Amino acid sequence: MKRLLVMTLLASAALMFTSCGSRESKRAAAEKAAAEAAQQAQLDSLASAEKAAKVSDLLANLAEEPVFDIITTMGTIRVKLYADTPKHKANFAKLALEGFYDGILFHRIIFGFMIQTGDPLTKDMSNKSMFGTGGPGYNVPAEILPNHRHVLGALAAARRGDAANPLRESSGSQFYIVQDPRACAQLDGQYTVFGETIDGFEVIENIARVDTDIRDCPLSPVKIVKIQLVK
Repeated sequence: MKRLLVMTLLASAALMFTSCGSRESKRAAAEKAAAEAAQQAQLDSLASAEKAAKVSDLLANLAEEPVFDIITTMGTIRVKLYADTPKHKANFAKLALEGFYDGILFHRIIFGFMIQTGDPLTKDMSNKSMFGTGGPGYNVPAEILPNHRHVLGALAAARRGDAANPLRESSGSQFYIVQDPRACAQLDGQYTVFGETIDGFEVIENIARVDTDIRDCPLSPVKIVKIQLVK
């Protein structure tokens, strides 16, 4: 009887020791995970600060008419931004250099007209019913000039209609590229044209020819991989 009691006490002590050790192990693991998370947050913050400084430096030294490559899943479209539309030039450059456009789809494609992109909502297909409504949360004042027309490959800012937007302010991020200048000529003087294509016209044509649904959205996604500064 005494022997059984001793064994029971020893077993209880062992169980308590194991339980205590388990708690200490879990606490140590939690502390380690928290320390690693804090370290990673510091590294992310440092990387973010370095990236912001680099973007700021590039913007400060931007060429008068900078050239960007719009790298898509169907090829690269090289565009030049105009010096006399400075607000649009600066905005497009900032968003491109920050990586805002990375992974965004061409959500509205009309063969015989134009191809449109720039809506961040298109990064998630569950937002499809809202494609065309997204942006960075601000508009850009209109810079509509008579010397910039909707020629082939013209780069222009999308916007809401006149009824809701009488000042014709541009979307903060959405833009379109002209595929058929004859059809787009009606837009002259109504939308800000802030750049032009200088290479990759065949890519514009190929994107314009993809199959679309009844809302002009491609059946197979056409994506901007990245927009990078060339010079």
